[in-house]
Amino acid sequence: MRPSLSFWLGIAILGIVLYALVTPRIYSVGKRSPIAAANVDIKGGFKAALDAYKVDNGDYPKGSNGLVELVQQPSGATNWHGPYLDRIPIDPFGKPYIYECPGRHNTNSYDLFSAGPDGRIGTEDDIGNWQK
Repeated sequence: MRPSLSFWLGIAILGIVLYALVTPRIYSVGKRSPIAAANVDIKGGFKAALDAYKVDNGDYPKGSNGLVELVQQPSGATNWHGPYLDRIPIDPFGKPYIYECPGRHNTNSYDLFSAGPDGRIGTEDDIGNWQK
């Protein structure tokens, strides 16, 4: 016995409903994934490299160019045991990460952040190590 037309119509309606429910979630996850990737870089790989640098050298690299010291030994750094990173990654939006030591938010250590999707520093979409 072949399925009736109403059976196939029910299957089509169910497919449309499922598509309508799932598609916005997939799109939403896709929009968040670069933000999640930036957080992993900032609170994962960079943090581990910067903490290892501090253990070896007594403090975090100073200034705004400090990330270079994670891949290239600075002059006068006798306890440097790097490279602490193979390369300095760029953020998921194609821009360099911003490093400041001492930080404006973390005054006793450093601020590390991405300018976020809009690429402008100091806006709501910045992604930084001071955020929860």
